Amino acid sequence: MNSLARQIRLSCRAFPLFEVAGLVIQKPDRYDVTLRVIKGKDGKPQQPLLVCSIDDTVWLSEADAVAHILTVHFDMFYSVEKMPTDPPKGTYTFVAQCGISGEILGPPNYHGYQEKLRHLHSERFNRMPFEVFKARVRIVKDESVVKKWLESQSFRSEFTTLNVPEPMKLASREEVEQHFRDTHLGVLVRSVDQIMLKRENIAKLPQPLQALVRVSTDRERRFPIRVATALSNAFAQAGLQFFKRDKTIVHVAVARPHYLDLDTQVVSEGVKRIISYIQANPSTTRKALIDTLAPLPTVVVPVAEPAPAPAEGEAAAAPAAPAAPASTPEREAVLTDLHWLLHQGHVIEFASGTVELAKKPAAKPEPAPGAKPGTPPQGGQPGQQQGQQQGRQPRKEGNERRERGPRQDRTPWSRKHGLMPVTTPGYPAYAAVPQLSGL
Repeated sequence: MNSLARQIRLSCRAFPLFEVAGLVIQKPDRYDVTLRVIKGKDGKPQQPLLVCSIDDTVWLSEADAVAHILTVHFDMFYSVEKMPTDPPKGTYTFVAQCGISGEILGPPNYHGYQEKLRHLHSERFNRMPFEVFKARVRIVKDESVVKKWLESQSFRSEFTTLNVPEPMKLASREEVEQHFRDTHLGVLVRSVDQIMLKRENIAKLPQPLQALVRVSTDRERRFPIRVATALSNAFAQAGLQFFKRDKTIVHVAVARPHYLDLDTQVVSEGVKRIISYIQANPSTTRKALIDTLAPLPTVVVPVAEPAPAPAEGEAAAAPAAPAAPASTPEREAVLTDLHWLLHQGHVIEFASGTVELAKKPAAKPEPAPGAKPGTPPQGGQPGQQQGQQQGRQPRKEGNERRERGPRQDRTPWSRKHGLMPVTTPGYPAYAAVPQLSGL
């Protein structure tokens, strides 16, 4: 924001506000994304926002936040040790395997199958209906897959708590999750009303929030109203001014257009020359103005005398051309006067390079001599003057009334035919409503 305001101030040009906003929204590194909750009438958020204090990721529920921490930052709170145990007894010829992740769940008749199936669904696929997830599980009869499951059941995991005053042993993942909720959840996960997202965390957002950010960004690219509002607030704090060019497009510049009346204000001859040139050459540019009012002197190259022939083995020296001056006192004076006119708003230089004069404001109608304040001007009522200008008859005064014909039926066509408006967001619609009579 500060760099944009500084560039506008140094260039002294007027830029369309929405074009600047469009340039900002084109690249993600030029803007930040802030999420805010919407509160209901009772003051409670309709959808809470939860933030993980470890990496500032945003989540929509405690279950998602807990699953994220125990997946990404598990080693900060627990250690795992594999303990040998007896493998399952019996003969197994097939096992169930998740068709999405490939994780082996075990035989469907094994005592821990249902618990493991529901744990995998709640930990990794909780956005999918359980019946749909269950239908993706396939039965595998490959001996290598069955042997891999048997080997995994020959060990059991034992968890040890870390970063607590008294370490303790936990036998299952469910006990780990319950211990984390009781010990660490209130410290690591907090509820917020708004948060500015880090750029690297946008890709880690839950799917609904990613869709929200994508839709909002696409909407801003089409019409950047929010970015333009944020820019206007920042530019106003930086001292920049806003105006509408031809009452249509909002521009931001160092000053608003301010008409310079040469008949009533005393200015230097240099300023008058600039004003006269712009009046005579509409849509001129700064370069053309300066080159016309203060052209660079023409460099005359003197005819050099023939140089003596170089000795054998030496290259002939090229004659040095005189360098043209980069600027002159006259050009500096024109630039100074133009800079003053731009900062005062008497001259506006637009982003395209076009230089224009501030337009003269429209003259206000003067009241008639001796008229009281609020009295309409002479020549009748304003409605009469407008009617006469448009060729209509003025309204008659006194008790005379214009004869009117029979009153026309002005009932809307939709109501006469039994149609009532239906409030449909985005466009008006009508639905047929039967008319009831005799009730």
